Amino acid sequence: MATASTLSENAGARGTTTASPGLLVNLGTSSGEPLEATLANLAVAFTGMTVDVATADPAASQVPATSQLRLIACTPTQPPLGGWELGAADLVNTCKLMQERQSTACLSLGPEAQSLSPEALRSLADAVVSGKADLATPRYSLGPRDGLVTSAILYPVTRALFVTRSRYPLSIDLAFSARMADRLAAGAQKHILTNQPAALVWPVAEAAAAGLSIAEVPVGPRALPPPDFTDLNSLLALVAGSFFADIDAKASLWQRVRLAYASRPGTAYAEPALTQSVASEAPDVQPMIDAFCLAYTNLHEIWSLVLPPNSLLGLKRLSLMPAASFRMPDALWVRIVYDFILAYRLRTINRGHLLGALTPLYLAWVASFLLLTAGTESGPSAPGIHNPNAEGHIEALATAFEVDKPYLVSRWRWPDRFNP
Repeated sequence: MATASTLSENAGARGTTTASPGLLVNLGTSSGEPLEATLANLAVAFTGMTVDVATADPAASQVPATSQLRLIACTPTQPPLGGWELGAADLVNTCKLMQERQSTACLSLGPEAQSLSPEALRSLADAVVSGKADLATPRYSLGPRDGLVTSAILYPVTRALFVTRSRYPLSIDLAFSARMADRLAAGAQKHILTNQPAALVWPVAEAAAAGLSIAEVPVGPRALPPPDFTDLNSLLALVAGSFFADIDAKASLWQRVRLAYASRPGTAYAEPALTQSVASEAPDVQPMIDAFCLAYTNLHEIWSLVLPPNSLLGLKRLSLMPAASFRMPDALWVRIVYDFILAYRLRTINRGHLLGALTPLYLAWVASFLLLTAGTESGPSAPGIHNPNAEGHIEALATAFEVDKPYLVSRWRWPDRFNP
């Protein structure tokens, strides 16, 4: 959003409007019918208010006369490689636009935002406009098979290291205050200076590092656009690589954080949804298991450079399990992720090869998770395996990451003592 100009100011076309709350809504590159539907929802969400709406679609000037939306035309920026809207350049330019419009808060919405209800849009913005939080992240109501990279890695690691319970730390929708925008822009500027304008930025970690308040807002269901990738390797390399690099950059923070969630002032979280998952047929996970077993043979030498003997033994046992009872214990997955984070930092092997070697291990976790949460299992669970409720299992996994955090801290500080 390098430049901005007002397209239309038709607040007050009907009825009486209040003074602007200083809210900027950033719709990025949304266009066409989805944009029109999002604008309609925004008009309902902020009835009686004048709200600035930034969009890169010039056709958006055709706004219903009943709305109170003050549209601003913006020059689009290059989106991140995965199609998300949290790119470095976009955040820097959003901050500039907030300064130009003297906005005190921003509601940034990603693609397919028309699937968010007016109530969800208002609740997300109100968390920041009211001054209760500097950053508000949404808690979506998604299916148990959606957002599995977040469930397996991003959420539990963010929760363990940065002591924040935001369920979707890389959400495509956010609300943030002006000072949070400054913090995001400062972090994003580092990527721009290294010629990475489309690099991902991690708002929850930035807020935690700055000691800013975070709130999580339940927003109900949301349609998530598929990542712009043709293979899982590229997607995981982008997300995990960026995430691991951010963890490395903030090591001095997360190594000393010991606060309990309840003791962090100004931080509020939605209660996790732990209701029983709807029973469903077991998915076809055989291709994932086959990929893992093949990798166990071909990548064992690489894994042995990253993982200690106990983890390798656990993987050997996993490779011998039949598909019906294929289960990866939480403790094993926690150690795998922590050891890969450390190997990324130490450059134990080429980072591209390292992230590629993580993919079949992630597929093994996904296969285990999908089998675990398909329908209702009878009988006692195996050690390290929890109930078949999808969200309940993810919460238990996050707890396992928290409990084992001292392992990562120890290996981070004294890696030579723990070499595999």
